Amino acid sequence: MMSLLGIALVLGLLTGAWAQMLLHNVTRPPCDSPDVKAAALVAQDYLNSQHTHGYKYALNQIDDIKIITKPDGSEIYLMEVDLLETTCHVLDPTPVANCTVRPKVVTAVEGDCDVVLRKVGGVMSVTAFKCKTEESTEDLCVGCASLLPLNDTAGLAMVSASLVTFNSKTGKESLFAIMEVGRMSTQVVSGGARYLAEYVIVETNCTANDSDDNCVPLTHAMAKRGFCQVAGVSSLHSIQCDIFAASSMMPIVDTNGTVPVPAPVVHVGILPKVHGLRHHKLTALHDPDRSGLLSAESGESGESEESIVPVVPVVVVPPILAKSNDQG
Repeated sequence: MMSLLGIALVLGLLTGAWAQMLLHNVTRPPCDSPDVKAAALVAQDYLNSQHTHGYKYALNQIDDIKIITKPDGSEIYLMEVDLLETTCHVLDPTPVANCTVRPKVVTAVEGDCDVVLRKVGGVMSVTAFKCKTEESTEDLCVGCASLLPLNDTAGLAMVSASLVTFNSKTGKESLFAIMEVGRMSTQVVSGGARYLAEYVIVETNCTANDSDDNCVPLTHAMAKRGFCQVAGVSSLHSIQCDIFAASSMMPIVDTNGTVPVPAPVVHVGILPKVHGLRHHKLTALHDPDRSGLLSAESGESGESEESIVPVVPVVVVPPILAKSNDQG
């Protein structure tokens, strides 16, 4: 009797295991296979579309891949990918494939992401992801520029001063507000501390002739936006701004990428609260269906959610009164 029960138990276990194998056919193809590379690029583009602050990220390498084939023929891709920050802001219309990866010597930023994709009928889509974003500590040199927190007082003072310099040259055209500070760094040179910053500007409803001290950034699709690079100090700096084509711009959206966000009113002389991180992070987690397929390795610690963009005050300075310190 016991023998029959034992045989039945073993058969039951074997049947269950066989059923599980049929239910979940798991394969591990090479990371450099065409299908895996294609899936990784889909993941890259989706992660960038969900990343509404900071810079675009380019695929660096595929660390792991597992494909689960379901009975209905659909496939689940479980991927671990490494991404590198580029010099293209997320509002820059340049395709990420044409963007330059930021060199490690200027403090590169890396993204480590677990991504879940579903392939049905040959169409690949991302269903969940988890990312950790951190600075690279490789190839740093003595005397090179080092990143500053995005709320650094001296750095923001130079950013504000450089905006005055830029707006003083617009003539009767619209003034610009700072939509977001992308990064700030400092470097010690013979004359003392030198600051470098990158930020995005957006057209406002003010002109140089307006006396109103409240300038509202425009949110419509045709509002001008641009990317500025500045170096120096508050009293003496060089600035270069490239204005993006309005037709190629994305609207200001919320963190879910769904609905427009009301633009903040920019008050002269007031600096709103800015986070103290030294770089913008990728969106940390997206798993609406609670799939349970994401590992714990790519989880953020500490301040995990991407912070609100800093807004630096627009100072209305008539061109005839502004003292331009532009060196470039």
